[in-house]
Amino acid sequence: MSSTIQVRVDDDLKTKSDALFKDLGTDTTTAIRMFLTQALAVNGFPFEIKKPKANPYDTLTEHEILDKLEKSREHAAQGMYKDAAEVSRDMRKKYGL
Repeated sequence: MSSTIQVRVDDDLKTKSDALFKDLGTDTTTAIRMFLTQALAVNGFPFEIKKPKANPYDTLTEHEILDKLEKSREHAAQGMYKDAAEVSRDMRKKYGL
């Protein structure tokens, strides 16, 4: 015996997911079945669920942002900055990129 699950989703989400799963060689129904199977196999969501990181600038007032920009200009004028190429090189070294 099998059961039916009906889910309402936005038309755009359905269209895009149908196209994605077709490109992956399957269909949306099979992808949902795979999701449910994996959820049971791992006893939870088969992917990590995280709350999006807040943008630290969302909580700043316009005055605070302008103050930060002014401090940045002052630091730059004093030679307190790193060249972008140096920052990229450091990140590549640190993270093995």
